[in-house]
Amino acid sequence: MNKRAIYLGAGALALPLIAFPALAQTAGTVSPEWRWLTFSVFALIIGMTMFVTYLASKRVKSASDFYTAGGGVSGLQNGWAIAGDYLSAASFLGIAGLISLYGYDGFMYSVGWLVAYITVLLVIAEPCRNIGKYTLADILAYRNDPKKTRIVGAISVITVSTFYLTAQMVGGGVLVKTLIGIDYEISVIVVGILMLGYVLFGGMVATTYVQIIKAVLLVTASIVLVMLVWLPYGFSLPGFLEAAVGDPKIQAQTALLLGDAANNMSPAELGQRFLEPGLYFKAPIDQISLGMALVFGTAGLPHILMRFFTVPTAQEARKSVIWAMAIIGGFYVLTLFLGLGSAINVGAVQIKAVDGGGNMAAPLLAQHLGGGPDSFLGNLLLAFVAAVAFATIVAVVAGLVLAAASAMAHDLWVGVIRGEHVTPQEQVKAARIATVIVGAMAIVIGIAAKGQNVAHLVALAFAVAASANFPCVLLTLYWKRCNTGGIVAGMIIGTVTAIGLVLVSPNMTYPKAIKAAAQKVIDGAPAKLASINEALASSDAAKVTKAQKDKKSLDDAVAKAGADLKRLANSNTSLVGLEAPLFQLRNPGLISIPLGFLAVILGSLLYRDKRAEDMWDELYVRQNTGILAAKAHAH
Repeated sequence: MNKRAIYLGAGALALPLIAFPALAQTAGTVSPEWRWLTFSVFALIIGMTMFVTYLASKRVKSASDFYTAGGGVSGLQNGWAIAGDYLSAASFLGIAGLISLYGYDGFMYSVGWLVAYITVLLVIAEPCRNIGKYTLADILAYRNDPKKTRIVGAISVITVSTFYLTAQMVGGGVLVKTLIGIDYEISVIVVGILMLGYVLFGGMVATTYVQIIKAVLLVTASIVLVMLVWLPYGFSLPGFLEAAVGDPKIQAQTALLLGDAANNMSPAELGQRFLEPGLYFKAPIDQISLGMALVFGTAGLPHILMRFFTVPTAQEARKSVIWAMAIIGGFYVLTLFLGLGSAINVGAVQIKAVDGGGNMAAPLLAQHLGGGPDSFLGNLLLAFVAAVAFATIVAVVAGLVLAAASAMAHDLWVGVIRGEHVTPQEQVKAARIATVIVGAMAIVIGIAAKGQNVAHLVALAFAVAASANFPCVLLTLYWKRCNTGGIVAGMIIGTVTAIGLVLVSPNMTYPKAIKAAAQKVIDGAPAKLASINEALASSDAAKVTKAQKDKKSLDDAVAKAGADLKRLANSNTSLVGLEAPLFQLRNPGLISIPLGFLAVILGSLLYRDKRAEDMWDELYVRQNTGILAAKAHAH
C-alpha cells in the first residue's frame, strides 16, 4: 500500500479502508481554462444544500429537533439519509478506484459494507429505536448505571468520530487540491465551515436533508456514467465483460500485479485473471478480519445508530434499513461497472499518474466519456462528479460532528454533569457549543494531518466500533445477565485492544521498509531506462508512444522514491518505535471483537447490578413492542 495514503471512511463511511493519496498534483487535475466550470458546479451544489439548511434552521426549536429531527423523518427519507451517511467518498471514489486497479478484489469492500446492513436490520434497528432517545449511550444507560455507562459510551463515540473526522477532513482537502489546485489548508477550512453551517444551524433536520440530496446526486451520477459506459456494448453485460477481458490496458495491469507469474499466461488469460480474486487480498485471513470489522463495526457506528432515533416508529426504523439496503446495494453494483469502465476507457497507467491510490478513476472516467480533458462536456461531467464526491465528504463529516457533539453535550454535560436538570433551551445551547468545539477540533486536526499517513485512523474507527460498541449494544439488548460491569469492561477492553493492535499493525508507517522499496526503485531505474530508450528509437509508432508513457511513469516513480528517501532519512521506526509490524493483520477485528464480547461477559458475571436485573423485563417488552418508547428517556 502506498505509504503516503490516507483512508476515507464509510461513513459510515466512510468506510473506510480505501486509499486516498495525500500526494496531489499541485497544479490540479482540471486545466485552468475550465476551472470556472468546476467552481460553478461546486457553488451550485453547495448553495442548494445551504438553502436547505436555512429552511431547516426554522424547525430547530428543541433538543429533540436538533439531535433527531423531532422523530419526524419517514422510513423512506431515513433510508436515503442512511445511504447518504454511509456512502462516503471512499465508497464512490475509493471502490471504483480499487476495482479499476485490482479488479474483482476491489468489489469485496462493497460486499462487506452491504452485508453489514443485514446485521443492522435483524438485531439493531428496531430495539435501538424503541429504547433509545438521542445517542448510543442512551441505549446502554437504559438498564445499566446511567452515569458510568454514559461516560464510557460518550468517550467511545467521541473516539470513533474523531478518527473518522480526521480521515474525512484530510480527504476533502486532498480532493479539492487534486482537482483544482486550491491550497490544502484552505480546502480543509472550507469543508469545516460548511459542515459547521449544516449542523450548527440546522441540526439533524438539515443534516438529514443534505444527506438525502447528496445520496440522490451520487446515485444519479453513477447511473448516468454506467449508461454511458455500457452504450458502446448495446447495454449487454456479456459484451461489456468480454471487452474487459480483451482490453490491452487491463491485461497489462494484471501482468504488472502478477509479476513473473504472468510470463506464461496468454493475453486472454491475463484479462480473465483481472475478474478473479487474489490480485489485492493476498491472505484470506486478512479478508476475514476485515469483513468482521465491516459487518460488526457498521452496527456500532454512532452516527448510523443515531439515524434510528429520527423515525417515529419501530416499523419506520425497519423500513428505513430496507430502503437503505436497496439503495446502497444498487449503488455498489454500479461501482463495479464504474471501476471496470475506468480500467477500459482510462487505463491504470493514466489513473495512477493522477493518483497512485486510484481514487480519481471515476472523475477521470466522467471526463473521458464527456469528450476528454479539452471538451466542455468532459469537464462538466468531471466537475459534477467531483462536486458530488465533495458533497459526500461534507455530509458524512456533518453526521460525525453531530454524533460527537451529542455525546459531549447530551451524554456528558446533561446526563452526567447536570444530572438531567436542564431546560430545553439549555440543551440546545449546549449542543451548539459542543458542535463548535468538535468542528474546530476537526479543522485543526485536519490541517495538522497534512501529508500524513492516517490509514490507521479509519481502521481504528471500525475496530473500536466493532470491538467495543457492538458487543455492548448487542448484549445489553439480548442478554439478561449483562450489566454495568460488563459494559464498562467491554468498552475499555474492546477499545484498548483495538487501538493497541492497530498501532502495531501494517497500517502504520515503517520507514525502513519504505526506504528499502524506494532504493530498489532507484537501483532498477537505469536498466529500465535503457530498455525505454531502445523502444524510443524504434520506427514503430505504437511502440514509441508506449515507451513515452513508460518513461513518464518511471520518472514519476524515481522522483517519488527520492522524495521518500529524503523525507525519511533520519527515521527508522514507526509511531510506537517499531521497525516492522508485530501484528500482521491490517484490521484487528479477528482478535479484538471476540475479546470485546468476552470482556462484556466476564465483567457482567463478576459484577452484581440489581438495577440491570430489575430493568430486564421492562427492556425486553419495550424493545420488542415499542410500548411507551417515547418515554424511554425517563429511565
